[in-house]
Amino acid sequence: MATKNETRISNFILLGLSSEFQPLLFGIFIIIYLFTLIGNTMIIIIVSLDSHLHTPMYFFLRSLSVTEMLYTSVTVPRMLRDFLHKDKEISHISCAAQFYFFCCLGAAECFILAFMAYDRYLAICHPLHYMTKMTKNKCLYFSLGSWLSGLVLPLGNIIMVFGLPFCNSNIIDHFFCDILQVIHLACAEVPPSTLVVVKLYVLIYSFLVIPLPFMLILLSYTRIFISILRIRSTAGRKKAFSTCGSHLMSVSLFFGSATITYLRTEAIKTYGGPKVWSLLFLVFVPMLNPLIYSLRNNEIKIALKKLGHKAFSGVYSKSIL
Repeated sequence: MATKNETRISNFILLGLSSEFQPLLFGIFIIIYLFTLIGNTMIIIIVSLDSHLHTPMYFFLRSLSVTEMLYTSVTVPRMLRDFLHKDKEISHISCAAQFYFFCCLGAAECFILAFMAYDRYLAICHPLHYMTKMTKNKCLYFSLGSWLSGLVLPLGNIIMVFGLPFCNSNIIDHFFCDILQVIHLACAEVPPSTLVVVKLYVLIYSFLVIPLPFMLILLSYTRIFISILRIRSTAGRKKAFSTCGSHLMSVSLFFGSATITYLRTEAIKTYGGPKVWSLLFLVFVPMLNPLIYSLRNNEIKIALKKLGHKAFSGVYSKSIL
């Protein structure tokens, strides 16, 4: 319970990215956001329309693109809004909702990346049984499982963290409602045992959605690399590596930037703090993934050319008529 001198707060203030160049930052980040939406939308359309891409690998890629579009849309529009407004207040409910969907979509992306690694493991290590082990139904179950896990697992975080009493300070030094920032705003009179339970649950949740999927990815790629090293031909090895290259880059960018952001080291504090590093996996990675998969993947390139040719031919034929 809060003492009489403490005032309960129902709203928070997001400090955001404090800078003298707010309009310039707005212009930069809205361009990045639009590129993210356009790039991921193109991946979704290409995979959906081209029948040659109706395979498990591209099914997961489409799910990843949908997740990243929603994931970046949870935080970036609010950040863009705050660049142009002096009033940076966010209600208790809106903060909780933003945090929930941030956790939900982030967890779903971690699991989807893990299932994509498992898909590559089956394709390379068990090619003869791949189509029987990775069926369309299994792909659907894996995707639904990723989304359901993302929807359910953060509920405990929301109930525990936002069930705490907040008083005195209501300033969140971030551009979105980050869990670690919010916990620090809890009243001083909250029993230490309660804070321990909350932090323990957050730790368990973090383990389930970040290290656990990453360990599954690491296990899959360990088996993949062992199988690739057994391939005698150089061309066979190169082909096997090429099917994993894009996914490995996505995993490295996402998990690497997230890990760096939440390692509260002096280096992180010195070079901009966690909120600046958060831009890596919240803003830049969702924009880079469509480029990674389109530039490094020949099948996506071919499908994109076909789609462009059909669209151009349709416009040209209409202009003649």
